[in-house]
Amino acid sequence: MTSVDVTPNQNDKVLSRLPADATDPCVHCGFCLPTCASYRVLGTEMDSPRGRIHTLKAIDNGELELDATVASHFDSCLGCFACVSACPSGVRYDQLIEATRPLLNQAELRSPCQNHFRQVLLKLLPYPGRLRALLQPLRAYAGTPIQALSRRLGINKILGPQLEAMEALLPALAAENFQDDLQVLHPATGQRRSRVGLVLGCVQRCFDPNVNQATIAVLQANGFEVVVPKDQGCCGAVSHHQGQLKQTRELAEKLVKSFANVVGPGRPAGAEPLEAVLVAASGCGHTMKAYGELLNATASFNIPVFDVHEFLAEHGLDSNFQQKLQPLPHHNGQPASPQTPLKVAYHDACHMIHGQGIQAQPRQLLKAIPHLVLSEATEAGVCCGSAGIYNLVNPQEAAELGRIKVADLSNTGAELIASANIGCTLQLRRHLDGDVAVAHPMELLACAAGLHQSPGIQKGLRITKISREGKDRQINQSISS
Repeated sequence: MTSVDVTPNQNDKVLSRLPADATDPCVHCGFCLPTCASYRVLGTEMDSPRGRIHTLKAIDNGELELDATVASHFDSCLGCFACVSACPSGVRYDQLIEATRPLLNQAELRSPCQNHFRQVLLKLLPYPGRLRALLQPLRAYAGTPIQALSRRLGINKILGPQLEAMEALLPALAAENFQDDLQVLHPATGQRRSRVGLVLGCVQRCFDPNVNQATIAVLQANGFEVVVPKDQGCCGAVSHHQGQLKQTRELAEKLVKSFANVVGPGRPAGAEPLEAVLVAASGCGHTMKAYGELLNATASFNIPVFDVHEFLAEHGLDSNFQQKLQPLPHHNGQPASPQTPLKVAYHDACHMIHGQGIQAQPRQLLKAIPHLVLSEATEAGVCCGSAGIYNLVNPQEAAELGRIKVADLSNTGAELIASANIGCTLQLRRHLDGDVAVAHPMELLACAAGLHQSPGIQKGLRITKISREGKDRQINQSISS
């Protein structure tokens, strides 16, 4: 059992733990306001980045007490870091909010119900075994006419807003959602370029395991041997985003050890070191890239962490893989063509575009698919409302942001939305309500190459896995409208 974090003292000063001039560049110009998700839906200065910076200064100067009311304005922050990208003065609001969050975990700053609900989430979501145990009884409900009827009649509203929000994100659950049926070592196909590790993600492997299957298939087809430790757990992203640093460090150290246990002389994956550890969920990637600050040198990875899109764009797609890419079909079953290209809207997850500075790479990879045209959203940098557990603990604000994001993406006229973060994907699917399918870019690449089935694509596209008979490989396609 992961131990509970030691709660910081209310008198701890946030700014004293940061560079002396951390807030000085803020000139209260207001450039952050249009990009701030919480300000967008709440419309109050205290729920904006510059308002929170002003509040932090007042708290540190002894002019304001960090009570439940003040804390609520920090809890309204999604931690999307859009304000960091927008700030012309270079204010590192990301550092400010991350330093503040541990202070918000004092019991008296939230109601007992809020504290208990957060504790339940932090004891559940980072642990796939526990999450699957909870989901198992729901297999007869999730994705069935019973669930659809419950939602239509509003029966799920009796659960209360937070549990109702959890139910609204619940996808259909298949057998593969409850098992990690993956080998430790996945050999490269064709000419081998190097080998990498892959982090499965605790929520992703339970709610959308097809993403990991597709990611492995794409990496293999591009000449990369993939190592997947079977006992790997959570990277610590969920707890990290909530300021629970002790739990984060424990989870991070265990993840690092899971790779060390399989790579080396006499170990399951062999002695050859990994070139990098890859991740296909942007929230995980953001936290894992902070291991250098979270962990000491001996406990951290001694190899770089890359988002899978970042890694593939840097190394380039294999020429043989590119030659296999075929146009994806429209909803009517007709393949995309120069005259009728397939319009895809790429959704920028906040922890990718703002947290890691990754924007061009996923688009570059998607453009490798023949006759796929990217349709850009008007406000690509505004948060969808998922933000870790934000859409569970602040369901009303998150729902409004989800509706805004879905409207923006739908207005592009795209037939398909690509999303590279599991939280965003679940949030978008909830508010799209099946009108437009949402899939991971790795799924689209794998499907275009005929490598993998993609049940996550609900409309217009079904490509079965490659069947192997001896050395023959036969690709079967079936289109559903």
